[in-house]
Amino acid sequence: MFNHRQTWQLALPMIIANISTPVLGLVDTAMMGHLSSPLYLGAVAIGGMIFDFLFWGFGFLRMGTTGLTAQAFGQNNVPEIRAILWRALLISGLISFLILLSQKVIGQFGFFLIQSSPEIENLGLQYFDIRIWSAPATLSLYAISGWLLGLQNVKAPLAIVITTNLGNIALDLLFVVKFKWAVEGVALASVCAEYIGLVLAIILLLRNKQFLIRRPVWPEVFQFKKLKAMLYINQNLFIRTLCLIFAFAFFTTQSARFGEIILAANTVLLHFQTFLAYTLDGLANAAEVLTGRAIGKKNKLLLKQAVLTTGFWSLLIAIVFSTIYFFFGKDIINLLTNLQSVGNTALEYLPWLLALPLISFLSFLFDGIFVGATLSKQMRDIMVFSVLGCYLPVYYFNLSLQNHGLWLAFTCFMVIRSLLMTVLFLKKYKKLC
Repeated sequence: MFNHRQTWQLALPMIIANISTPVLGLVDTAMMGHLSSPLYLGAVAIGGMIFDFLFWGFGFLRMGTTGLTAQAFGQNNVPEIRAILWRALLISGLISFLILLSQKVIGQFGFFLIQSSPEIENLGLQYFDIRIWSAPATLSLYAISGWLLGLQNVKAPLAIVITTNLGNIALDLLFVVKFKWAVEGVALASVCAEYIGLVLAIILLLRNKQFLIRRPVWPEVFQFKKLKAMLYINQNLFIRTLCLIFAFAFFTTQSARFGEIILAANTVLLHFQTFLAYTLDGLANAAEVLTGRAIGKKNKLLLKQAVLTTGFWSLLIAIVFSTIYFFFGKDIINLLTNLQSVGNTALEYLPWLLALPLISFLSFLFDGIFVGATLSKQMRDIMVFSVLGCYLPVYYFNLSLQNHGLWLAFTCFMVIRSLLMTVLFLKKYKKLC
């Protein structure tokens, strides 16, 4: 039987790990925000957005691996558990090779789509040319972390993420503050830190005693039916994630067209939502594992308890975040930038952030539940409709509102995702176990 304590034993380490990632983003933003020009902040925001497409787009390597591993774990199928990891690592290696092979095309096309000012583009390209070399480490870490999480081993992913991000922050301070490398320093710090994290991940895998990683049994790894099922799940999650990234990329692109000040202000404000997302993702990660294990065991009571406990704490966290933003929003903005024009502009649009936690928490929760249940097709369809059928139409019908219209569209996007995923889960619940 799942209870609140068991839920937090899974969720808390992942929340700590997840929060360290936006802390890293805040460090990057704060360092760029305290330089002499908002151009640096805009360049890192746009350069980072391209890597959101590249790396977040392949986040299925973690999500798909977690769901499949959790279900195999629930069935106590040790050979399949091992085979899932090797399949995920092979896919991540192939994707990394293709990314590095086509890096020039990716960079040129990305900045062509964004259409920022020449100054921001030049700085952004400097960031891109360095950061691209972290691809093999980043994608391999997705696969390894997803596999470990599926085994309910939350300590290892926590150690990997904390080590990677603390290393990144330390290298940021060294390269940007000490060596004055600005944009290049931020990018190089990210690359070095990812490989530090990968080394630790390999060490942790080799020390795994319960499911020791031995040489792959290739006939098990290349079982056509299971490999096809994994690729199908990953394909749907890939499309879903690309749509999500497009929503954020569109937000940043439109912000840039409103000018450098709006771009910088919206970049600061998006960190508010990022903090919420990474916190709620910790509970979503717990929901993934608990849901997958319950379905693997075909135990409907365990599934119900997993949804109710993670849902209760997700709502409570959303309330806490809205309260913090209401009372301390201005202080957080001032912490992120000392550019008065950027701070004043961010403060103007802060009210949109007050409602977002309560509006969007269900979408994060059900992302985890759907991953654990391997409902990848449904995740894909809901995301595509939310972007094409809600987000873009609301924005273009409210162009006269300018940046307020952009925040309105983003809010509606979160509302429709939450509603559709809730309704669909209630329809599918009886058939999952």
